[in-house]
Amino acid sequence: LSILAATIFSGVIGFEREYHGHAAGLRTHMLVSIGSALIMIISIYGFDASVFVTRDPARLAAQVISGIGFLGAGTIIRTGTDIKGLTTATTLWFVMAIGLASGAGRFVLAAIATATAFLVLVSLRKIEKMANRHFPKITIVVPSDTPVLKEAHTIGARYGVNIRDVQSQVV
Repeated sequence: LSILAATIFSGVIGFEREYHGHAAGLRTHMLVSIGSALIMIISIYGFDASVFVTRDPARLAAQVISGIGFLGAGTIIRTGTDIKGLTTATTLWFVMAIGLASGAGRFVLAAIATATAFLVLVSLRKIEKMANRHFPKITIVVPSDTPVLKEAHTIGARYGVNIRDVQSQVV
């Protein structure tokens, strides 16, 4: 039941990521959650308490939490001034937590967390799109010996554009 719950709950998050064309989609999210649930089940029930008197079910869960950090870090890509993959890394970390909760038998908690995360992913995507229309990000690529900052401000002022942030990088 725990593995089935982890599969269904993470499938909701994975489907949202897959639907929007992200590299880590349905299968990846489901497998992370199933693996986390399995490790939690083993952690709780896999060691006989009479033999392993000092057992601590949280130890394996803690290793899952730190281990998923490496997987998430691999999904983050920095290209110039742009960073991609943060939400994917976060959703992978999140479905790990869903798996741990499901593996511990906390199905209601996992379901509430899944519904909340899905709501955040879907509704905030629309809000972000609205905000990006009002505050677009413009990238200008020029040779490093070309002075453009003063000209960019002049053009912006001419069209009533307020430049909020300027970043430069020599590549």
